[in-house]
Amino acid sequence: MRLSFLVATVCIALVGTRVAVAQSPVVEHLTQAQLVEKALALTAKAQAGGGSASTKLSEYPNHFTMMSLRHSDGGAEIHENFADFFFVVKGRATLVSGGKVPEAKTAGAGEMRGTSVQDGTRETLNEGDIVHIPAGVPHQLLVPKNGTFAYFVIKVKEK
Repeated sequence: MRLSFLVATVCIALVGTRVAVAQSPVVEHLTQAQLVEKALALTAKAQAGGGSASTKLSEYPNHFTMMSLRHSDGGAEIHENFADFFFVVKGRATLVSGGKVPEAKTAGAGEMRGTSVQDGTRETLNEGDIVHIPAGVPHQLLVPKNGTFAYFVIKVKEK
């Protein structure tokens, strides 16, 4: 009986250790001001890079976070394995999602790119909005002329 209890205790401890290794016990907290600061830090990179820039913030076992800044429209994207969550930090943009991406080309493992999303649904995104885009759904951000659109992204591995 004691041996079974000991074996069970060791198994529970090992499972707990595995979980602790898989997911960091550190809680991360970013304020609105910190996100705006991170977005503004991307301004020079966006100006030099055709109107957009992003940086990876943190990486976890099945997801990672990014900060992105746009001064111009983005291209069409399809992520085969990742869902996107956008949290609008600053500005306004139009999200075109669904539809199709004519002449989409492979841009990396599980990543397709194109010039536009055709026959998609258009939605205006404003500061404070949250959007979930499932893996496999074409999407594109359109930014108003002379506009700035800053958004925090969580990319979650679905497949």
